[in-house]
Amino acid sequence: MTGRDLSTTPLNDLRIAELDPQDRIARHFRLYELTVSETADRQRIDNRIPDDRVLRSAVHLARAVLDPVREAFGSFSPNSVFRSQALERSLKAKPSSWISTSQHAEGRACDIEIVAKPTLELAAWASSTLAEFDQIICECYDPRKGPNSGWVHISLLPPGAGRNRRQVLSYVLDPGSGRLVYVNGLQASQA
Repeated sequence: MTGRDLSTTPLNDLRIAELDPQDRIARHFRLYELTVSETADRQRIDNRIPDDRVLRSAVHLARAVLDPVREAFGSFSPNSVFRSQALERSLKAKPSSWISTSQHAEGRACDIEIVAKPTLELAAWASSTLAEFDQIICECYDPRKGPNSGWVHISLLPPGAGRNRRQVLSYVLDPGSGRLVYVNGLQASQA
C-alpha cells in the first residue's frame, strides 16, 4: 500500500482536501478504513468525510479507540466509523429531509465486532481498558444467537468538544414490550 504516514501529525494540521485514502492517520489505520460501508457501496452513496472538523474527530477516535483495540485483538475492520447523512437516512429508512444526530455522522463513533472475542467481553474490556470514551454500548447482544451476536458501539468526543460521559450501556430487547431499549450496564437480551 502507498500513502503517507501521518499517524503522529497533530489533529489540527490534518486537512481532508490534502489527504489520500491510503494515508495512515493512526498507528494501525488508514483513512479509507474510517469510511468503509458495504451499504454505501451497494447503494452508491457518497460516504466521504465532508470537512476538517469531522476528519479530526474520526482520526482522534481511530488513535484513542481503534488503535488500542487492534493492538489488543489483532486485525479487524470496524463496521462503521463515519456515516454520511445520506447513509444514515438509508440505514434508518428516513426521508431525505431527515437529519441524523448520530455520533457516527460526526466521526465520533465506531461499531466493532471481533470474531474471536465474545461481544459482551469486548464491551467489558473496552470499558475497563480505554483511557477515554463517551459511550460504550453493547448493542443487540443475544446469547441465544451465539457469543458474537450484536456489536460494541464506542464513541469519543474530540478535543475541545466537551466532557466524555463514560456511559456504559446495553441496547437490548425488553421482554415486556418486545422493543429494543437502552439500559445501564452491560447485559444480554432476555428471552
